Amino acid sequence: MSEQLKFIVQQLNMEPFRKNFNLITFDSLEPMQLLQILNDVLAEIDPKQAMDIREEMPEQTVKRMSSLLGMLKYKPPGNFADVSSFRQGLVTGSKPVVHPILHWLLQKVPELKKRAYLARFLVKLEVPAEFLQDDIINDTYHQYEELVEGFKTYHKECENLRSSGFSTAEIRRDISAMEEEKDQLLKRVERLKRRVESVSNHQRMLEQARQLRVEKEREESLTHQKQEQKNQLFQAEQRLLRLQQQLKDLRQAAADAHPESLMKRLEEEIKINSYMVTEKLPKELEGLRRTVQYMQKVSSEPAMGQADLQEMEGKIKEVDSQINQLIEKKMMRNDPMDDKLTLYRQQASIIIRKKESKAEELQEAREELAAAERELKQRSSQGQGSNGEEVIRGDELKRLVAKLRSKGTTYKKRRQELAELRAEYGVLQRTEELLRQKHDIVQQKLQTVEAQKGISGYSDTQEELERVSAIKSDLDEKKGRTLDDMSEMVKKLNSMIVEKKSALAPIIKELRSLRQRRVELNQEYEEKKAQYESCAAGLESNRSKLEQEVKALREEMAQNENRYHYINSMSEIIEMQIQRAAGEMKAYVSSDPQEKKKTIREVYMKNIAEQELLGKKLREEQKVVRENHSANMEQMKMWRDLEQLMECKRQCFIKAQNQVSIGQVIQEGGEDRLVL
Repeated sequence: MSEQLKFIVQQLNMEPFRKNFNLITFDSLEPMQLLQILNDVLAEIDPKQAMDIREEMPEQTVKRMSSLLGMLKYKPPGNFADVSSFRQGLVTGSKPVVHPILHWLLQKVPELKKRAYLARFLVKLEVPAEFLQDDIINDTYHQYEELVEGFKTYHKECENLRSSGFSTAEIRRDISAMEEEKDQLLKRVERLKRRVESVSNHQRMLEQARQLRVEKEREESLTHQKQEQKNQLFQAEQRLLRLQQQLKDLRQAAADAHPESLMKRLEEEIKINSYMVTEKLPKELEGLRRTVQYMQKVSSEPAMGQADLQEMEGKIKEVDSQINQLIEKKMMRNDPMDDKLTLYRQQASIIIRKKESKAEELQEAREELAAAERELKQRSSQGQGSNGEEVIRGDELKRLVAKLRSKGTTYKKRRQELAELRAEYGVLQRTEELLRQKHDIVQQKLQTVEAQKGISGYSDTQEELERVSAIKSDLDEKKGRTLDDMSEMVKKLNSMIVEKKSALAPIIKELRSLRQRRVELNQEYEEKKAQYESCAAGLESNRSKLEQEVKALREEMAQNENRYHYINSMSEIIEMQIQRAAGEMKAYVSSDPQEKKKTIREVYMKNIAEQELLGKKLREEQKVVRENHSANMEQMKMWRDLEQLMECKRQCFIKAQNQVSIGQVIQEGGEDRLVL
């Protein structure tokens, strides 16, 4: 109930109700408020129900809600199966009545909305039979029924379209795209028509093109028909081959279908099926039931501890000891009659095991046959064509034929083996019947002898003891094999340990002397290590000092090397300058004028003279510009004024021309009026 209230409160707090309730406030609502909430939920499902129930009579409210709930197929709980009690609870706003209704409605709001919408159109009006006698009312009612059926059809189509995944926007886009393509095609057709109309005999050419298109379509249809006819011919040939093979198989089966063989085969099948139904399957079913019961018993029992396991092991040992005692008593009371029966029992058990193994093989073969038939049906259903016929391709047909051949040979071998097994089964079954008859006779004799001796039931007890002894012997054999294996393994381990000890004895002796030697060497090592560490510390300190001295000397050497390179480069520069000064002095002192001109002094003096001449010339030009500056500026101003004057004259000339042309037009117009 609390889960129901939680769900109702959670749904009422969500959209579209948004009541903001909790469990306490909802549970403390008055009956009228609870009915108003129920009415709000019904109004969400059917908008016609939206109203304030305080403005309505309680009977009308209950009638309206009951009719809507009945239309929505609401079923009251079991304790309110009576309609009158349900209506009374609805009138009083009883929580046991209203809460289940709210829970049911809030679980299925979308579905109930759809149901209420459909009910407006699908709930038929009840018209009394006497009113339907009128023809007009009858025709109107039939039209009403036809409209209801039409609404059902349209609603189904609408739902299919909604669930098909089509979108109206996509459809509109497709329609607009197709309209654009249509317009483009129409434009292309118009352009082609205009181009063709300029050609002579265009009507005849259009007619021939139309005939060509028709003939091509006809050729395609004929080609398609030809291909279909080829496929049908191929399918008919395949069907003929299959029918011929079936006819051959049926003839072969009919050749062997003598009444005696058929009856014998049916008898064998009946015996096999009766054995499967009466013996094998009940045993398997009983074994499965025992297994299930044992599993249920194990699962129902509590978990076993170590003490429980030890107790169970003790019980098992006690039962084993009792079984051993019974076996010993049986062996002491061994009877020659029992030895003869033991031989028959062994033969019967061997026959039963063979029968069970053959029955299992037969069951497996039947299961394989059923699986192959199901696969064949599935493959045939997948290979059905559109017209219901099997469509087999060339390569697939070859593979199918090869597979059928291999399956045919396998089937023949299996059928031969099955026939041999059936014959052997018949022989074994007959042998089993004879042995059972002999066993029954011997059992009757044994029972009479036991009754005469006063020990009735001794043979049954002996059989039970034999069965228990067989189980015990198997267990003892397994235990014996396990103990033998364990003892053999222990012997092997002991021998391996002895061998390893004998092999390790001289090594251990040598190891002892080596251990003493190791102790002495460790002491010597510690002494040498201390001496080494003291010597290494002194050498390390000397090494650090030497490294510092070497570092200082290397820095000094680097500085001296840099200084050497600097002095060497400066000396080379000075030597070059001395050489240039000597060459300059030699050229300056030389008596050759050409040689003197090559001197740097002469070159610089020449450049200085040229620059002085250039400066003098520029100063003269500057002087001339300064002297003519005012005159030039005045002349430039006069040219600007002249330019403005000419522009003004040009404008006046253009205006005069325009006025003259307008006057001529006016004059010509006046002359025309005078002529008229």
